[in-house]
This record gives sequence, C-alpha cells and structure tokens, in this order.
Amino acid sequence: MVEEGTLLWEPTPEIVRTARITRFMEWLGRSGDYQDIWQWSVESPAEFWTSIWDYFAVIGDRGDGPVISGTMPGAEWFTGTTINYAANALRGDNPDRLAVIFRDETGDRRTYALGELRDEVGRVRAGLSRLGVGRGDRVAAYVGNVPEALIAFLATASLGAIWSSCSPDFGAPSVTDRFTQIEPKVLIAVDGYRYGGRSYDRSEAVREIAAKLPTLKATVWIAAADAVPAGGNDLGWDELRAEAAEPEFEPVPFDHPLWVLYSSGTTGLPKPIVHGHGGIVLEHLKSLSFHQDLGAGDVFFWYTTTGWMMWNYLIGGLLVGCTVVLYDGGPTHPETGALWRLAAEEGVTYFGTGAPYLVASMKAGLKPSGLERLRGIGSTGSPLPPEGFAWVYTDVKPDVQLGSFSGGTDVCTGFVGAVPLLPIRAGVIPCRCLGASVESFDPAGDAVIGEVGELVITRPMPSMPVMFWNDPSGDRYRESYFADYPGIWRHGDWIKILPDGGCVIYGRSDSTLNRGGVRMGTSEFYRIVERFEEIADSLVIDTGRLGQEGRLLLYVTLADGAALTDELVSRLRAALRAELSPRHVPNEIRVVPGIPRTLSGKKLEVPVRKILLGTPVEQAANPDSMANPEVLRHFVPDLPD
Repeated sequence: MVEEGTLLWEPTPEIVRTARITRFMEWLGRSGDYQDIWQWSVESPAEFWTSIWDYFAVIGDRGDGPVISGTMPGAEWFTGTTINYAANALRGDNPDRLAVIFRDETGDRRTYALGELRDEVGRVRAGLSRLGVGRGDRVAAYVGNVPEALIAFLATASLGAIWSSCSPDFGAPSVTDRFTQIEPKVLIAVDGYRYGGRSYDRSEAVREIAAKLPTLKATVWIAAADAVPAGGNDLGWDELRAEAAEPEFEPVPFDHPLWVLYSSGTTGLPKPIVHGHGGIVLEHLKSLSFHQDLGAGDVFFWYTTTGWMMWNYLIGGLLVGCTVVLYDGGPTHPETGALWRLAAEEGVTYFGTGAPYLVASMKAGLKPSGLERLRGIGSTGSPLPPEGFAWVYTDVKPDVQLGSFSGGTDVCTGFVGAVPLLPIRAGVIPCRCLGASVESFDPAGDAVIGEVGELVITRPMPSMPVMFWNDPSGDRYRESYFADYPGIWRHGDWIKILPDGGCVIYGRSDSTLNRGGVRMGTSEFYRIVERFEEIADSLVIDTGRLGQEGRLLLYVTLADGAALTDELVSRLRAALRAELSPRHVPNEIRVVPGIPRTLSGKKLEVPVRKILLGTPVEQAANPDSMANPEVLRHFVPDLPD
C-alpha cells in the first residue's frame, strides 16, 4: 500500500533551468512559481493566449479583432484571424528531419522525413481535390493508426475540409451512427487490421458503412492485399496519391472546423464534437511544450487508436517539432511488455499510455529496460492509483517525470496534469494546466479547497468545442456542459484541489458511491480491489436512489487460475472496511467474465447501474460503442448462471 501524496520525484535545478516553460517565463519577463503563472494565465486570458501565439510564431494572419469576446458557452476567440493547422504542423527548415516512425505487430517499420511527409500530403491533397473535396467538406476515415491516416488528415486540413475518424475495431453500426451525422464526401478505409496476433477482415464492414452514406462521392481503400475493389466510386490509396503536387494551405478563420470527434455514445447517439483550427493549434502548442516539455529532438509516443482523442493529441507533436511514433496493434502482444520494448527500440523520450496499461505492467511484475532516452511518461484515460505511480519509479526509471493527465475528448487536451517545475507525488496530479480555470464546486456551487467536488471550468478555453455538428441552436451543447451551473462548464468528474494546487481525480461524478451520506468516487474503490493479485478487473455499482439507500455490488473478473474463495472475499471485505469505511463493504461480490468498457477503455458504470435498476440491456447501452458488449448480459438482475 502506497500512501497518497508520497514524494517520488523532484526536478533538479538543471531540469527547472532548461524546461521549456522556464524559457517561456523568461521570455515573458515574469518571475514567481508555477502557481503564479497559472493564476495569471486564467485571470488574463487575452494576454496569455496572445503570448502563446507570439512565442511560437504561429503561422497565420493574426488580424486586428479581439482575442476573446463573450462568455461561455458563446465565447469567441481571435476574431478576424486566419490560420491553418496543417501549415503549422508541417513547418520546419530541415526537410531531412525525422517526422514520423511507424511500427505494427507484423514487424513493419516505416519512417518519413519532414520533406517526405510534405510530399505525401501534397499528393493526397491533390487527390482529394480531384474528388471534389474543398473547404467545409467532410472526409471520414475508418483507419488504424497508420501513416496514411496522418497524411490524409493533414491533406484534409490543408484544404480547409473537416476530418473525422473511427478505428477499424468499431462495428459498422457504431461507425454509421457517427458518420451519417456529418455527411462525408469521401470515405478512406482499410480493408483489415491486425490486433493481438490475429487478422481481421473489414471489407464487408466498409461496404456496409459506405452504403449508408448517400453523400459519398468516393471510397478510398488502403488495402492490405494488392487487390482493391474495382468499379463504381472505389479507388485505391495509390491512385489517390498518384500525382505529385506541392502542399498548399487554405487560410481559414480561427474557429473553422478542423475535425469532428465523438463522445462514447454508450447511451444514445454519439455527440459530434467540433474543434477549430486555431484553438487546437494554440492548446496543443501550450500543453505539449510546457506541460510535457516536448520539442525538437524528442521522440513522442502515445498508445492510441484513431477513435480516441489521444490520436489527435499525439499527432500534435508535429506542431512542436517532435518525431511522432505511430503504432498499430495490440499493446500486450506478444507479451505485456510489447510497448516498453517498442519504446526502447525507437529511443522514445516521452511514452504515453492509458493508466490500465501501467497497472497491467505493474501486476505482471515488469521491469522495462533499455529506456536510457526516456524522460517522461504520460498516463490518462482513468485515474492512476498511487501504487502505479510508485511502480514507475521503482521498476521503470527513477529519474523520469510521470505525468498523470485528466481532461477529455470535449477539449482534446488535459485540464490538469504535470509540469517540469513541480514534484511528483503518488496519486496526485501536480497542477491545473495553464489557461484552464479549474475549480472544485460543492453542492451549493461554491469553490472549495481540500474537499472533493465537481470539476468545473469557470472561464473559457480556446479548444472548447466551437459547436456540436447538426446543433444549430446550440441547445445540445449547452445541455451537455452548462445545465447545472449557468455560464460554468461542468465536466462530470470528481476532483479535489489541494492547497498547493495539486489535484486528485476520483472518477465520474454521475457514478458516485453514496453510502450513509458519505460520497466517494469509484477510483478509490478500484485502487483497493485491484491491488489484489487475484483480481484482474472490477466494477462497483451503488443502486441507491434519491432518498433511498440501495445495495453496493462489486463485480470482479478473476486473474488466470484464481477463484473467488471465502478467504479472498474475507480479505476484500476487510481491506475495504479498513481503508474506506464499513459503509463501503459491498453487499455482494460477484464474478463476471469481463467488465464492460467503451471502445476507448473506460468502465461503463452508469449503463450497468441502469440495467440493475431495471432498464433493458438494449436501452441501457449501445453495444456498437463497446469493446465487449457480450458481457452486459451478466449484469441483468437474477440472471441464472
């Protein structure tokens, strides 16, 4: 058991002196500690975000409009400005600089120098233009994390067209739920993919998707085999990129749509979240440079698929001059340490992944080696328990900076995270990110320190959605974030902000455990349960309703060879009683074959709670938005074994 707040790492004077955020503060002519500059960044947003534009010499026409006008949810940024994301991502004076490394499960390795990447983007841009794609048109992609996806995205953005992607492990109905909303002109798709040592043919899924998109003018196939479907509106990737052309960049307004991302869609049609060119450029420049300390010479990796916002964040590494590492395949094939081996072989300097992978590596007893160049590790997707923090420092690398980040698809970045100026403590996120006015609200809507409350954003950020697609009135957007606190963004997470600015995330606030008036986030529960080596995964549900206490049910998936014995149940109950409270001892512990998760790996607590309270499975969750929909039936009340 590792105590929350245990000091694990402190920056050396040399790290502080050379950190990119230190250089930025010197350029600003500002002194003081991190808390001082954070306070300035949220209290003087126009001055702060202008400084980001100027410091990074963003490519674009700044114009003479105000930096910010209006308030949430209708704030507007950099009125009169024109910009293009792709122009900023492909900038650089050295065409031979390594821009992209690609690896996959089969052993395929490809690299692209910056000049080669530009050439490919120019070719695909010309091909999309021949297909009639122009400013404002949508290009949809059903692709893995392959170079063609990155190239097609940059080509799309260069035209002022709008990108949207799904991973090929999404089922066809889930993809059409997303893409039919945006009416794409072109679909780019793989005919198959490989994951966990197995190959999956997606040809029929592509045809099914294309048939339900009446606005399509063409389907571009990235074929694993030589054969590409012939006839009609089908063409191959090589045909799309057949003609050489210089990349050009359409200047678009600051808030012009760059891409459409989607909410998980577990309980309804996924929300199509639109981000603008300018907001993403500024936010990713700030976050990648100052919070993760990335720049020229860094090799940046994050394990992700094209269906998760971390893909969009990963490719943002191009904005700061990194080499980005794309990996297509399973994280634990052929063994749990596969990603660590990749990092060692490619000289990765910043390694990002989901918190569950770090926990899985810890449980497997891994001690990764060959990571001499590694100086940063990023964790996101769910709260990383203190034991996961400690494992990184004892078994991965003692001098690495571990950054646990929390944010969301909604803003395509983190609200809270790490910074090279601050120490790392077990289970604690070091700071609120620059420009993110994060507060913890109590039930009365008052900001609190040292208490768990609702995570809210009290001032606008430029990477907040410019709109939801097909939501001209803005009603759906306002209802999603601003229904509880007018003019204040409610994110839906529990957070505790410490007196020194550190933060602890406790999970989703809509899946709270409320036992005898004691409210608690689920992350504390999982930290205790999943510490047991016999437990591979878990889900806890409180069936209580307003004014009526319900049952507390713990579902566990067992590790290979383990059994839910009376002795294990006794140890679990004792640990929860001692470390949480007697109120948080579950009424029942049940074994299930799997814990339901979204395609991006998040536990589905709210849909399971609905099922337990009588909602039919088919109404509680959309199976096409899930990684393992088959397990839901095991949560139906009184289901016989």
